[in-house]
Amino acid sequence: MRVEINADDFGLTKGVTDGIIEAHENGCVTSTTLMMNGLATNYAIEKAAEHPSLKIGIHLVLTWGKPLHTMIPDLINSDGTFRFTSNFHEMEAPNLEEVELEWRAQLEAYLATGLPLDHIDSHHHVHGWAPLRNLVIKLAQEYEVPVRRVDSLADHPDICWTEKLWTGFYKNGVTDDLFDIIQKENVSSVEVMTHPGKADENLREVSSYTDAREKEMDILSRIQVPDWVELT
Repeated sequence: MRVEINADDFGLTKGVTDGIIEAHENGCVTSTTLMMNGLATNYAIEKAAEHPSLKIGIHLVLTWGKPLHTMIPDLINSDGTFRFTSNFHEMEAPNLEEVELEWRAQLEAYLATGLPLDHIDSHHHVHGWAPLRNLVIKLAQEYEVPVRRVDSLADHPDICWTEKLWTGFYKNGVTDDLFDIIQKENVSSVEVMTHPGKADENLREVSSYTDAREKEMDILSRIQVPDWVELT
């Protein structure tokens, strides 16, 4: 089974970035996705350049922080932050033209770093929001990179990074038995979504998922990868 161990939120804070690097250097994390509007984006870009064995994708954002594009009034609050939250499914569909402007700005900012673009996913899985489906397909095809598998793309396996996305390694699901669990999946490829990191003060100010990231980092840095796993 091809297994991708991907760490979300690269560049969110310095501590999260350092934790991801540690879980890659000492453990089984094979890839990560960079937030272009994170608190430590530039630091993460430097770390990525120092670790070419770590595959880097982009973590498209619509539900946290401030946008990169300056002309998307329908997407932001009065303070300039994105108006969408992790509960976006309960919100009115966004202005698609403005989302495209913003996500292209994020993608182009990523490409300007000189880092190879490995794949696309998103913060809070917002790219799986049904109104954004056609835009996601369009961007994946145009930028010629695969996208994290979400239900809205089930009929487009050609652009999905893996056959299945495993989201169980989170909160109470963070366990040493990770590989025993995913071995039961009847698929040829699976992405394991992870969130390793060091819980610095900046993280505590912007995220509710803090100390558990350190537990993830510890487990991902020491668990043994079985022979049947093809880490790529």
